[in-house]
Amino acid sequence: MWRALAFLALLAVAAYGATWIADHPGTVTIVWNGYEVATSLAFGLIAVLIAAIILGFVWAIVRGFITLPETLVRGSRDRRRAKGFSALSRGMVAVGSGDPLAARRHANDAERLLGAEPLALLLKAQAAQISGDREAAEHAFQRMVNDPETRVLGLRGLFVEARRREDDVSARAYAAEAARLAPSVTWANEAVLEAQCADGDWSGATETVERRASIGLIEKGTARRQRAVLLTAAAQEREAGEPEAATERVLKAIKLAPDLVPAAVLAARLMVRRGDLRKAAKIIETAWRAGPHPDLAKTYVGLRTGDSVRDRMARAETLAKISSWHPEARLAMAQAAYEAREFGKAREALAPLLADRPTVRACLAMARLEETEHGAGSGRAREWLARAAHAPRDPLWIADGVASETWAPVSPVSGRLDAFAWKTPTEVLAGPNATGADDEAGPASEPAQLAPSGPAPAQPGTIAAAPAPTPEVKAPTVPVPTDSKAGEAEPVKPNGVAPVAAGMAQAAADVSETPAGPPASGTTSPVVFPPIRTGDDAKPRRAG
Repeated sequence: MWRALAFLALLAVAAYGATWIADHPGTVTIVWNGYEVATSLAFGLIAVLIAAIILGFVWAIVRGFITLPETLVRGSRDRRRAKGFSALSRGMVAVGSGDPLAARRHANDAERLLGAEPLALLLKAQAAQISGDREAAEHAFQRMVNDPETRVLGLRGLFVEARRREDDVSARAYAAEAARLAPSVTWANEAVLEAQCADGDWSGATETVERRASIGLIEKGTARRQRAVLLTAAAQEREAGEPEAATERVLKAIKLAPDLVPAAVLAARLMVRRGDLRKAAKIIETAWRAGPHPDLAKTYVGLRTGDSVRDRMARAETLAKISSWHPEARLAMAQAAYEAREFGKAREALAPLLADRPTVRACLAMARLEETEHGAGSGRAREWLARAAHAPRDPLWIADGVASETWAPVSPVSGRLDAFAWKTPTEVLAGPNATGADDEAGPASEPAQLAPSGPAPAQPGTIAAAPAPTPEVKAPTVPVPTDSKAGEAEPVKPNGVAPVAAGMAQAAADVSETPAGPPASGTTSPVVFPPIRTGDDAKPRRAG
């Protein structure tokens, strides 16, 4: 619209000018070299306009001849570049589709047409990677490192190749250099943090976490949690030789993450050494309110050595009141009541846990009660032992598919910081007997690898036979895989029923054959009652 208006305006101006010239006629006279030419003003103006147009065409032709070589070179270069980017695009598609032959062909074309173009070098490196030519890939990445514009990208490629050939020293060097050149690069910061944690350099790892938080790579809440984990790890190392330094660090960790169970347990233990029982109890109570945990209960109940069993039972009862009788509090209460020989209270605490599907610890607690009250060969004790072999497992520390009874600051598989979480491992059963109650357990939070602690591993879907009639039941031990690649979670492997299966096989067989028969021959070792954690603000009573 604006163009049309402008055209009409120019047309009006031209018409006005032509009218004005027609209304004011005149004569133009040109005298040159003895000749005199006279003409009207209108004709003179038209002649000047035609001459200007002719001169413009002549100049365009002359200029075209002058710039013809440069135009031909530029056109050839543009066509070559267009072909190069077309080859680059096809090569990226070939890499994405997993076609190494096409990827290499297009990568060579792109390098020939584009030269040292960064994308061409990247395509060449990726084509070499999917072809399995590690040497060519490293050579391409090294060429990228030599270019300041692509140096960080080349370091990334060299880092990946070093990790693939398990050259940790080179991988750390590449990551450190990339983090120095580009502090905001996420992969380099994570690799440096992982290396520092693997070396136990908790101070350096803390500085890395603080730097990542300052530039916005991680949220402030995540940074606080990771700093607390690192301070706890440092305190654990110094607990034996440098208790004061350990106390300083773990108290900082408590301020950053009051619900971090390992930090709360360690802090309470160090406070007890100082004789500050009140502060130790307060720390445990705060963590217990955030989330009841067996280690908290155990530490709280045993805060003061020399207390009577009834004082311990009072502490366990206080924990139960704080958490509204959480299952962990009931297990702690049952343990304390058992030690106090208050079997009725122990049964009362365990009763709600036995209504639906009792876990392994609840079954073992009942087995121990029955064994103590009715003798080692009691049929009820043997029945609870058999139920423990098929019972759902209790929560464990789980990270990247690996379950452990003890907490660690980093994952044993991927090296990830603060990877362990307190969860219930998935029960994986196989075989014709893997039905029934185990199918009703519902989805678990995370698959985990568990191994029985007996002398021989249990076969999938079966209960491994134990060498003794009824060996002592122990908590499951979880092996840490050492041949896993970093960053890859271990696949779920069926391990039979539960870790206690190896110790319960004979008892289960006896119960199924003779549910009310006489006790089996031999001496039955007492069942190890799982340690129960407690903690609250109850004031212990002195034994009268």
